[in-house]
Formats: sequence, structure tokens, C-alpha cells
Amino acid sequence: MLRLWGKSHHDQEKDLQKSDSKVHELKAALGPLSGRSLQYCNDACLKRYLEARNWNVDKSKKMLEETLTWRSTYKPEEIRWSDVATEGETGKVFRANFHDRHGRTVLILRPGKQNTTALDNQVRHLVYLLENAILNLPEDQEQMVWLIDFTGMTFSNSVPIKSARDTINILQNHYPERLFLAFLYSPPRIFEAFWKAVKYLLDAKTFQKVKFVYPKDKNSVELMSSYFDVENLPTDFGGKATMNYDHEEFSRLMTQDDVKSANLWGFGDKLQHVSNGHSVAEVSPEPARLAPAS
Repeated sequence: MLRLWGKSHHDQEKDLQKSDSKVHELKAALGPLSGRSLQYCNDACLKRYLEARNWNVDKSKKMLEETLTWRSTYKPEEIRWSDVATEGETGKVFRANFHDRHGRTVLILRPGKQNTTALDNQVRHLVYLLENAILNLPEDQEQMVWLIDFTGMTFSNSVPIKSARDTINILQNHYPERLFLAFLYSPPRIFEAFWKAVKYLLDAKTFQKVKFVYPKDKNSVELMSSYFDVENLPTDFGGKATMNYDHEEFSRLMTQDDVKSANLWGFGDKLQHVSNGHSVAEVSPEPARLAPAS
């Protein structure tokens, strides 16, 4: 979104007109779309891609077309909890039951709880939860917050560079402007070498969204309290609440959300319940995306 803070009402009107104009330009440049690509590319989506590429229509078009190609093959909207539930058994990544002060969905990441070795499945699990976080955003909010707890992280269970690279690529290139901030809470020394290796993979905008937080640092404490109600924030992140991950209960919530997601994407009537208690979607093939006008 074009930055509006500190501007007069007249200037804000001009910026909004410019924003709308850029959206129309990008829409025209993309050409006719169909199926889920058309559903995905609403005005809010186009604005996020424009924002990510500094309102350059050509660069935004290229980025968005690459996402549409990725989504047509990876099909993140078709991933169901039953596909990734094993990855979630320890609660290494899950959607919190609280929001930040501005209603943003909160994802909690605990790399020390790693319980599997298949990197592709780990990334698929994260993509599922990114989609789920977006599904649970309030209408007036488009971004999420990450809280990263390093408790239990060791050399043996640290995040592989390839996994980090794949995660960063997906987040930056296919979920632009979805991350508001990532709070890295009290990272251990072993994280320093990892950070030195991966920080160069971050673009400038994403790099600015990473905040290192230390429990004994006054500025860190003030930063956390400015974004979170300490009564809701778990003690693991300097708050007063208790963080308990109940895999059975979380699975129940995700199964419910799978139905919401299926209805959103138009294949709710294909959702069937199977004997293991999870929901599985029988999904019709997505109509081919029409080629952008040259």
C-alpha cells in the first residue's frame, strides 16, 4: 500500500488514486484470467504485489505470474491437515489462539521441536499454515506475525540451509506483504552462524521485518508490549499466559478450517470425511489460466 501516514487528506486522495491506477494497469497487463487464478488476483492481492515491487507494474506482473505458475503446480489451497498432521505433532509450527493488538494472525514457530527429516514435507506443512493464517485474518487485516521460540534448538535439530532457502523463497516471492514482523525471541549462540548464512537471502523489505528480541533488554520488552497484550502473550515470549500445544485439539480446528478453505475455493461439496477423522478434499482440476495478453 502506498504510505499515507503524515500526509494531508488531499495527498492521501492522490495516493489512493495512484494506487487504484496502478492496480488497473497491472490488471490489464495480466490479461484475462480464469479459475482460481482469477479468484486469487483480487485488487488487494494486486496491491500487495505492487507494494513488493515498489509499484513497478512490469516487475509486479512478472512476480505475480510466477506465483500463479507456482500455485497451479504446488496447489497450496488443496493441502489438507491430514496431509501434514504428522509434521504438526510436536507443535513446531502452529497458529496461536490470540492475535496481536491490530488483529493480525500469529504463527508460533519452535525449531527446537523438529520431529521429521523430510524437508519437502516440512515446507508443505509451513505452506499449509501460511494459507491457514491468511484464512483466519479479519476482514480489515492482510498480514500475519511470526513468533519464533528457540527453546531446545541444538546443532542436531537446527534448520537446514536448504529448508531456510526454500521457506524464504516461498514467503518472499509467493506471499508478498503477508508478513508484518517476525520476532526472534532470545536466539541462542548457535543461531548466529545460521543467521549469517541466511540473512543475505532476504530482500531489503523482509530483512527490516526481522526483530531480535531479548527478555532482559528494555527496548525488546517495550517492543513486545507495543504489539501484544502481555495477558495473552505466552511466558515463552515474555508475557503472562501459558502456552500449551494440544495436537488433538489443534487437529480438530484445522479440520474445521479445511472445510472453510474448501468452500472458499469452490470445492466444498467435494469435501468428504474419512475414517481417520480428518477431512479430505476430492478436488476437480483447476481450469487452465489463460495466457496473459501480449
